[in-house]
Amino acid sequence: MKRVLAVRLDSLGDVVMAGPAVRAIATRAEPFLLTGPRGAAAARLLPHVQHVSEWDCPWIGNPAAEASPRHLRRLERLITDIAPDEAVIFTSFHQSPLPLALELRLCGVPRITALSEDYPGSLIDVRVTTRQLPWSVHEVDRALGIAAAAGFSLPADDDGLPALAPQRHSGIRPTGAYVVVHPGADAPARAWPAEHCAALVELLAATGMQVVVTGGPDERALTARVAGSQGIDLGGRTSLPALVDLLEGASVVVAGNTGPAHLAAATRTPVVSLFAPVVPPGVWKPRGAPVVVLGDQTAACSGTRARICPIPGHPCLSDVRAEHVLTAVRELLGAETGAVA
Repeated sequence: MKRVLAVRLDSLGDVVMAGPAVRAIATRAEPFLLTGPRGAAAARLLPHVQHVSEWDCPWIGNPAAEASPRHLRRLERLITDIAPDEAVIFTSFHQSPLPLALELRLCGVPRITALSEDYPGSLIDVRVTTRQLPWSVHEVDRALGIAAAAGFSLPADDDGLPALAPQRHSGIRPTGAYVVVHPGADAPARAWPAEHCAALVELLAATGMQVVVTGGPDERALTARVAGSQGIDLGGRTSLPALVDLLEGASVVVAGNTGPAHLAAATRTPVVSLFAPVVPPGVWKPRGAPVVVLGDQTAACSGTRARICPIPGHPCLSDVRAEHVLTAVRELLGAETGAVA
């Protein structure tokens, strides 16, 4: 079976959304997935993926790795060891595939597919443009479109939604029904204010709901503040597979536009998405489960891709109150099972 190098070099959620396209590749080839350090753990949770390599891309990572000869030689060794028959590069609208395409070509990869608005010369064999896949297309569909251009399509019985391989029960799920609140975000501009998160935990607890607060090891102070005396604080206490197990068991997950929201949707758990409009929800909102998007999508920061909010007071999310989120949680709890965003 031929080897296809599938490349998604950015974050956890990006890798999850590329999952259906990787499944498409797996129908006709053996996929080898190349990811960045923030996406590698998620890559290992994708179905049909047995081979994951990690490389910190200097033109995509934020903060970016140094583009030194030594660092690029490491990439070249990874590609040489994989010896792919072809490569499919998945990128978002603000990323260029051309630097990687050049490296792949220099390593002897004979066939490369990518979306490029810039003239690719001899670097790309199958070029996809925004005339075929406009910037308004959802990231899942963009990746599927790129894979299809390379000749890899999903079978008719595949729903085309992000999915994760089944995880062993971690033993950290609370007994009974619970809601997960994930207050952190990779970019501060995408985070709902901590005091609002804490107020939501108190509201949920007052209505009799059990609340679990999650976060990474560097977010323990945040999760402790948000959980207070009413929530179960699991900040920094879950591996990624354990977090996925926890999200899968939740009744609803409340999160910003960040990786765990995509993990939750990929396990078919409903999501209340506190979505800052710095990127469009039509392109980036979680897919795979019912989703309620909250946040002022007409705010002045709309479309800026800002990591730090450029508007004083962060109004696009600060104006969303805990009561609004409680209403959305109740809406999802009362929704018919099986609805998909």
